[in-house]
Amino acid sequence: MSDHHAPQSLLSRVFSTDHKVIARQYLYLGLVGLLVAGLFALMIRWQLAYPGDAFPILGNLFWGETNGVMPPEFYNMLFTMHGAMMVFFAITPIVIGAFGNFAIPLQLGADDMAFPVVNMLSFWVMFLGAVIMTISFFVPGGAAGGGWTAYPPLSGVANYGVGHGASLWLLGIAFAGTSSLLGAVNYVVTTLNMRCAGMTLMRMPLAVWGLFCTSVLNLLWVPVVAAALFMMFMDRTAGTAFFLAGPGSLFAEGGALAGQSGGQPLLFQHLFWGFGHPEVYILIFPVWGLVGDLLSTFSRKPAFGYKATVLSMITILFLSQIVWGHHMFTSGMSPLLGTAFTFLTITISVPTAIFFLNWLCTIWRGSLRFTPPMLFALGVVFVFGIGGLTGLFLALQALDIWLHDTYFVVGHFHFTLAASVFFGTFAGVYYWFPKMFGKRMNQSLGKWHFYLSFVSLTFVFFMMMYIGATGAHPRRIADPTVYNFLGPFQDANVLIGWGAQFLGVVQLIFVWNFFTSIRSGEPASDNPWEASSLEWVAPTPPPHGNFPVAPTVHRGPHEYNAPETGERGWLTQAEPSA
Repeated sequence: MSDHHAPQSLLSRVFSTDHKVIARQYLYLGLVGLLVAGLFALMIRWQLAYPGDAFPILGNLFWGETNGVMPPEFYNMLFTMHGAMMVFFAITPIVIGAFGNFAIPLQLGADDMAFPVVNMLSFWVMFLGAVIMTISFFVPGGAAGGGWTAYPPLSGVANYGVGHGASLWLLGIAFAGTSSLLGAVNYVVTTLNMRCAGMTLMRMPLAVWGLFCTSVLNLLWVPVVAAALFMMFMDRTAGTAFFLAGPGSLFAEGGALAGQSGGQPLLFQHLFWGFGHPEVYILIFPVWGLVGDLLSTFSRKPAFGYKATVLSMITILFLSQIVWGHHMFTSGMSPLLGTAFTFLTITISVPTAIFFLNWLCTIWRGSLRFTPPMLFALGVVFVFGIGGLTGLFLALQALDIWLHDTYFVVGHFHFTLAASVFFGTFAGVYYWFPKMFGKRMNQSLGKWHFYLSFVSLTFVFFMMMYIGATGAHPRRIADPTVYNFLGPFQDANVLIGWGAQFLGVVQLIFVWNFFTSIRSGEPASDNPWEASSLEWVAPTPPPHGNFPVAPTVHRGPHEYNAPETGERGWLTQAEPSA
């Protein structure tokens, strides 16, 4: 089917244009990013649990001048870099880079991506961005510390303690954005132009639909945030004033910004959140699609409301671009404009509720198989349900102003996005691991990984919402004990800290399972899950070109227990009817 030849040299393996090799490269990069960003999170929670105490092991090594106590400015660096690393160099490489590169050609019956060389370049641009961001820790002044949203003027002026590290942070994000654009072009063209015979749009797996919607949003909004980052970089290095306020501002008279004019810090917020809210859906669309496929596969039922789910995702794609204002209710926004954003934000819950109910209807009275992929998919259903319900509170202007910038928002965000993508990541890895590596992961370890992760993660993020519900616990404070009104919540911070450490330790189960399975796991059959989509028609692991003979699709991706499946109860998309 393909004229690809197996690479021979180490160089050709490293710089391979085969989509499956690139998928594994993205997966390894994302897992390293997940490890680093996760360690930052554990350090944050330890600091909040025991502020003023010497940090274990690392304290005297890094902060001898403070007797091992973490300085507030380093805390700022931690939560800035935790957010950036997790979004751009953990979630993006795994759910978009790894899952997209591996699944799209295989699920569409294609031999590779539309532009293999561009595909290879997209990974190495992402890798370079990760290196640049990591280097920022080792320059004078340390890494960026202006928060992961990088609001000016703090992030726009080097004089205020945010030095070269912030400039490198901007460059790292720019490289990640460039990689996302290159990948998005590839995904869109591959989806539209390289489907095999019989693979209509309405026969594509939901995972492909999710990745397609993600790619469209990337093409539309990454250039917007790239423009914002470029202007901020110029403000920092070239003396411009795109986001730096002019005379009469807080910083103008006798300050570092004296003589500058024409800038508007609020403009950056509009540009950032114009991208930032679609970015939530950019990251979660692939997980939504994957969960829809997994619930169908392991319930042995067709996906309920397939067309309605696709239409809901497309509707969300459009609505997600006009609701960014709910992040800015406290910025001095007109109450009338805020009411409009409230209405639009609540409106987006309608298509979200449709596909969520479709998930529940898919598993209703199904023959459930509680494999690790299914357990993590069910975990996504639970945590996203909690996150979605709490998001309705934050859509209301009056209530959002009270809860803005508190741990209630942090808990909501982590339920909605972080926990959903976290569980979705493991669901995808456990599901596609046999096809990707030709081995099966240990199912018992996978189940223990889920159970322990689910309990600890739910506890941690619920407790965050608890301490934030008072509206009096800002997330940016490195030492809550300095404020008397936060004292009653310190025990909760300690509990969150220990819950987070436990969650981190539990991930060692996955690390052990992943690497031991690669080395000595049980050999996998071509279709260990008895799934219907096309990737399970290919040999395991798939060769160059994926399919010995170009497949022809005869039906949709979720054919389970339909009359045409006969006694076996399932048919792949490429099998003719019995």
